Amino acid sequence: MAGAYDDRDGKIWMDGQLVEWRDAKVHVLTHAMHYASSVFEGERCYSGKIFKSREHSERLIKSAQLIDFEIPYSVDEIEAAKQAALDANGLKDAYVRPLAWRGSGEDMGVAAARNPVHLAVAVWEWGNYYGDAKMKGAKLDIAKWKRPSPETAPSQAKAAGLYMIATMSKHAAEAKGCSDAMMFDYRGYVAEATGANIFFVKDGEIHTPKADAFLNGITRQTVIGMLRDKGLTVNERVIMPEELEGFEQCWLTGTAAEVTPVGQIGDYNFEVGAITREISADYEKLVRA
Repeated sequence: MAGAYDDRDGKIWMDGQLVEWRDAKVHVLTHAMHYASSVFEGERCYSGKIFKSREHSERLIKSAQLIDFEIPYSVDEIEAAKQAALDANGLKDAYVRPLAWRGSGEDMGVAAARNPVHLAVAVWEWGNYYGDAKMKGAKLDIAKWKRPSPETAPSQAKAAGLYMIATMSKHAAEAKGCSDAMMFDYRGYVAEATGANIFFVKDGEIHTPKADAFLNGITRQTVIGMLRDKGLTVNERVIMPEELEGFEQCWLTGTAAEVTPVGQIGDYNFEVGAITREISADYEKLVRA
């Protein structure tokens, strides 16, 4: 598949029905377009099986609850919708995007409790999120925007509104020739990239920021478990900006990113070392097992 995302062949699951890709539309006064009342998931299907599928469906429901709406479908119904979308498009290896949002209805202000909640699932083929960075390491900028305090926004919700600063940060990074940007949190601690969690290696131990102001990714949790199963020490802790100079290796994790090595963050350089290569290869084997 290629071209604009609204002009493709295929089917999208919307509110219980499979509709033609080009007909999967919403009204301009949809509440989510004005007030970001939407949540989503990013998932990958490998050889016909969505990795950690139920965990993603469960998180979708939780994310909606965290921003104060209920998705009118159960986990089992969401699972069935994802499979229906894959089957309708004849895909076994694909990216899977469930999306739930407040639609247009009787309310058109900040509050929209009377508006219906919708659910859609789109699937498409999507290669490496960072292109050839899996081989040589991604180049990251350092974002000027920071992840907000959990007292400002529900950081454990995969909510559309929380990605606004990520979009701005990634655009600025791309303008500098980078693949992505690393973000600090509201306290000035190292947080994550715009859509992926981050890990570092020093003296054979793994260090990753404590997920208390950003989404604790499903891939992040999976990789931490894999590392500990290998007998490696994983430190989930506060990481200060000045520590970047002392780290030897770095990688990103996420459904789209999978495990992607990082070669540079700002002025700091990292090697694509043995631990990075090994965990990347192990993750590739796991998702296809």
